[in-house]
Amino acid sequence: MAVTLEQAQRVGSTCLKALLRFAFMVANNLVAIPSYVLYLIMLQPLRVLDSKSFWYIEGVLFKWLLAMVASWGWWAGYTVVEWGDDVKAVSEDEAMVLVNHQATGDVCTLMMCLQDKGTVVRQMMWLMDHIFKYTNFGIVSLIHGDFFIRQGKAHRDQQLVLLKEHLEKYYRSRNRKWIVLFPEGGFLRKRRETSQAFAKKNNLPFLKHVTLPRLGATQVILKTLVAPQENGTPAGRDTVLKESKSKGLQWVIDTTIAYPKGEPIDIQTWILGYRQPAVTHVHYRIFPVKDVPAEPEALTHWLYQRFIEKEDLLTHFYETGAFPPLQGQTKAISREMTLSNLWLVGIQSLAFLSGGMWYCIFRYFYHCLF
Repeated sequence: MAVTLEQAQRVGSTCLKALLRFAFMVANNLVAIPSYVLYLIMLQPLRVLDSKSFWYIEGVLFKWLLAMVASWGWWAGYTVVEWGDDVKAVSEDEAMVLVNHQATGDVCTLMMCLQDKGTVVRQMMWLMDHIFKYTNFGIVSLIHGDFFIRQGKAHRDQQLVLLKEHLEKYYRSRNRKWIVLFPEGGFLRKRRETSQAFAKKNNLPFLKHVTLPRLGATQVILKTLVAPQENGTPAGRDTVLKESKSKGLQWVIDTTIAYPKGEPIDIQTWILGYRQPAVTHVHYRIFPVKDVPAEPEALTHWLYQRFIEKEDLLTHFYETGAFPPLQGQTKAISREMTLSNLWLVGIQSLAFLSGGMWYCIFRYFYHCLF
């Protein structure tokens, strides 16, 4: 079949646009990430004198970096529509976010849709595969205090011990509020067959759009971050202490990401923008942590139920193009998530100006010394 002139022009235009976007992304990383690191090096005296202020500033810089990643997708026409509970209502409380995992674009989608949720992004901790430690963003996540987890049976027990130690050391000391994890332990396409075989063997539901979650990290987070309760109040604390100290983990936010036609967006698409503009749909359900069982067997059943519900939600979405209404609603209500182009341009400009400033500083000292 012969290629028409119009088709050739379209392919050429797409390739040129992808090349320009890639060049911009590389330049963006070359100025933004070193600037983030250098600012925090210069602020180390503040970390000693006033740790709370230091981590506040770090959180703001971290949010701006994530906004830059969000801008790559936003300007390519990859937008988000939200459904279900309004998570802004719990943005100042501690929460654990459980997300289904289909592709690398899931992280980018969350970076975008959580930008307008108050202080969430700058006070958030991520649990991600250890391979991300070796990406361009790895140094940022290491400084921010995210946890890189190694997958596989050989590492599982040790990783859970390390996770507990990490949470005890960094979560409250850096004033984190939300913790995000992907309980499936890998991408849908990689885990689906194994999960279905496990479900068949153990007489569990057959799932196509999600996989059965793993318990370990969720259990460690709940045990470590939920405040012990005694007669309905944090154990051993009077009213003054309750006002001044953390109330512990209060919510579990069940987050379901759905892509048009079930075709996930990966990080390459997010960066290069060669796919047509698309709307990603994100559904939230909020559960009080007091309703989440602590015993391993009961918690496993509760977690399985959440992913069985995700399966039903995604099945409904792929059949109808919309999520079903919440209990008590007659019609599902969606909310279009928007970002300010002016704000994004301002952050990008600040990144390039910072990069230029640090270049001039190093150039000056280089000439002074040599």
